Amino acid sequence: MASAATASPELQYSELVGIDNLPIQRYKIVSKKGATFTLMVAGESGLGKTTFINTLFQTSLKNHIENSARHQKGIHATVEIDVVRAELEEKNFKIRLNVIDTPGFGDNINNKNSYQSLIDFIDDQHDSYMKQEQQPSRNNIHDLRVHACLYFIRPTGHSLKPLDIECMKKLCTRVNLIPVIAKADTLSPKEMSDFKQRIRAVIEAQDIKIYSPPIDLDDQTSAEHAKDLIQLMPFAIIGSESLVKNLKGDLIIGRKFPWGIAEVENSSHCDFLKLRSLLLRTNMLDLILSTEELHYESYRAFKMEEQKSLSSNSDSNNDSIPPIVPTSNSINQRLQNNPLFRKDEEQLKNYFTEKVKTEESRFRQWEQNIVNERNRLNKDLEAVQQQIKELQDQIKELSVKKK
Repeated sequence: MASAATASPELQYSELVGIDNLPIQRYKIVSKKGATFTLMVAGESGLGKTTFINTLFQTSLKNHIENSARHQKGIHATVEIDVVRAELEEKNFKIRLNVIDTPGFGDNINNKNSYQSLIDFIDDQHDSYMKQEQQPSRNNIHDLRVHACLYFIRPTGHSLKPLDIECMKKLCTRVNLIPVIAKADTLSPKEMSDFKQRIRAVIEAQDIKIYSPPIDLDDQTSAEHAKDLIQLMPFAIIGSESLVKNLKGDLIIGRKFPWGIAEVENSSHCDFLKLRSLLLRTNMLDLILSTEELHYESYRAFKMEEQKSLSSNSDSNNDSIPPIVPTSNSINQRLQNNPLFRKDEEQLKNYFTEKVKTEESRFRQWEQNIVNERNRLNKDLEAVQQQIKELQDQIKELSVKKK
């Protein structure tokens, strides 16, 4: 006797499970915690790095160096590292901002290995973060890993300098590198277009990996925006902290010239808006994640493999492969490129110079005292001799009178 199979009715639920609320929960956590973003600006002096940073964040984060102080400052053998920290808030969202400036880069006649201080600083921050992760308590981790590096290029209109090429090749393996053409108002649109093409050709020929925003094929608008950003690289920017009136009488951020006004936030004048969108509005999270997942993980894997190799070499009895130990030259080179070591060294040099000047001044004073004493004694001797001569003359006169 065959029984007909009856299909069970499909269950109907009145409400969703609720997993779609996870992004909202995540948004609340991120909004409360805030974020940390570290931006490095590198390039020769006088390209407007300080002005650009203040323009980008619409506040005076970094003070300008007076021209008199800039020229009076001595020449340094190595590049300095200057860290500016600030906390910005917008719509109840706080971001802990770190700006890394590199004064002294490219200012010497011989700029060989001038990029080493930048490389060491980036590596040191990765190393510091890795050591903090290995501690039992990781509640207060100090994170100064560089998420993006803006490399400022002088607007020569020709091509990249050898120093620019060498430095960008070293930086691109450790940080999200974004090339920037400074002072775009010094070149005409045709000159700027040709200059960009030459720079792109050199970057491709030298295999320099610059940051490219990810293209989301599911979002057509976002994909088009990312493609526009890629095509604009290197970004041509204008920096200004002054408000000027345009032809309509509106106050805008720009630079006023006899022939017109160069507007900072005008896409037909420069790429400032596009660069700000890349750094802050559309790709900041990707810059942070790519630093965490690509550059930091690469450094961490390299260090762990290095420690594993050292450990295996120390445990083995094979004397033909000696353990790798740092040489005195490498340690000295590392110390010379350390900002703290350079600061202490400069203080000691200044102290030594002051002591030498003090001793030289004392020596000159002693020498002058000796000369003065010699002159005084010579004068006294001349006076005594004069008295003796006068006495002799008086004796002669008395002898003549007696006769």
